[in-house]
Amino acid sequence: MSKHHDDHRDGHPVARFVAVLEAEVADLVDAPAWSLDAAATADLVPRLAEVVAGVQELEARVVGQAGVLDLPGTIGAPSLAAWLARVTRVTGGEAARKVRLAGDLADHEPTRVAMASGRVHAEQARVIAAAVEDLDGQHLRDKAEAHLLAEAAHHDAHDLKTLSRRILETLDPDRADEHEARLLEAEEARARKRTTFTLWDDGEGLAHGRFTMPSAQASMLKKALAAIAAPKHVRATEGAGTYDHERPTPERLGRAFCEYVERYPTDQLPSLGGTSATVVVTMTLETLLGGLAAAHLDTGVALSPDQARRIACEAGIIPAVLDGAGHVLDLGRKRRFHTSTQRLAIGLEQPHCQHQTCTTPAAYCHTHHAVPWSKGGETNTKDTALLCPFHHHQAHASGQTYPMRP
Repeated sequence: MSKHHDDHRDGHPVARFVAVLEAEVADLVDAPAWSLDAAATADLVPRLAEVVAGVQELEARVVGQAGVLDLPGTIGAPSLAAWLARVTRVTGGEAARKVRLAGDLADHEPTRVAMASGRVHAEQARVIAAAVEDLDGQHLRDKAEAHLLAEAAHHDAHDLKTLSRRILETLDPDRADEHEARLLEAEEARARKRTTFTLWDDGEGLAHGRFTMPSAQASMLKKALAAIAAPKHVRATEGAGTYDHERPTPERLGRAFCEYVERYPTDQLPSLGGTSATVVVTMTLETLLGGLAAAHLDTGVALSPDQARRIACEAGIIPAVLDGAGHVLDLGRKRRFHTSTQRLAIGLEQPHCQHQTCTTPAAYCHTHHAVPWSKGGETNTKDTALLCPFHHHQAHASGQTYPMRP
């Protein structure tokens, strides 16, 4: 039963409704849902969504009235959202969304009525209000609001937002392109201001991060990672049978991101501290030749010998000679591996991976020194073998010498 008995008879109509609602909901606390059949359940879900929309509209009206009465001032709250968060125990973000919805509905009566009757829900109402506000002229706003309210019966909030960008194609075709461009420019400007990137190391070999980025750059990153995490590439890198799912898993995308970072062209990076932003790997000659001592990045992160040797093989090397105290006595020049012209020549002679059991095309292979550079090998077309990523990784991880094609 309602905690406010007088509301049933003498209170404001809104108060009487809330009292009845409280009582009815209380009576349903123990009502079993398992006894509903499929037809009843399918009927009730959308009906309940309409009821919830109506209650949310009523809540928005009352929240707006709380602002008019300056209820935040009665408890010293700095804003209506802060007051709402305090009295309803919702988060500050959710309280702010409720306050914005109250303002949107107060400014757009047709949308408020539609939400009160359950024809649109809160997410759709926010999209419609924002789209209408972006238009010039009250007559055009009224037409746009009516059009989007009609479309809301067939589209969710995401699709409504897309439709709203092109609303002038229906209402004012001559201005449609200009309007959409202006909206996109404003949206992109907001996205740039909200772009963030944080990264921290847990001290146990893992780094964790969080980022927010504009949709355009996010789609580019997603496409790049999808290409690296695609089954075909993974099977080529790690061998047949290692990946049988058609859609990349979060683990595969994470590993693809690592590969993306490793392979980003360093000559495309801006300078940092007067030098190109190249990560330097420091290791002993013994480690490079197959020893077990750890290597270190100039960022302070330690690497296993296997990973250090793999990175050294797939990138350029800057040899550094250190004295016993770790002071740099001599820093050599970076010696890049095979040029694009050399790659073309090698590809003509070696059309696929040179492991005798592999048929990976040359375009997907790495160049591998038959005589390691660390042991005096030269970067030329004569002493180079093409290996697919899988056999190249294996060659350095295990130190095995695979039988090559004659």
